[in-house]
Amino acid sequence: QLQLVESGGGLVQPGGSLRLSCAASGFTLDYSAIGWFRQAPGKEREGVSCISSSGGSTNYADSVKGRFTISRDIAKNTVYLQMNSLKPEDTAVYYCAGAKYCSFQLLAFGSWGQGTQVTVSS
Repeated sequence: QLQLVESGGGLVQPGGSLRLSCAASGFTLDYSAIGWFRQAPGKEREGVSCISSSGGSTNYADSVKGRFTISRDIAKNTVYLQMNSLKPEDTAVYYCAGAKYCSFQLLAFGSWGQGTQVTVSS
């Protein structure tokens, strides 16, 4: 069974950092691109970052470029999202999902995790 489980969310002050984890089971990261998405209350789910199945290509939404970094640990079969310089507008539920190729097209992704809440507030 293909499964992704997010963790690492929490409450952080503006300017702070968090590292989210997306642990995969039932498949290996070598065969799947992994994307991070987020959904704030009352807003549509949007793409944040993606890493290709080879790990050699990464994408970022303009709103997080220079602040967020996506990476992966093949041995742990886990993808990470390091989030620095967090802003209140980064507050959302963050999800990871798998796809054949990197994109921010929601319909191309499957095996969605349950999400992890990130709240940026003083």
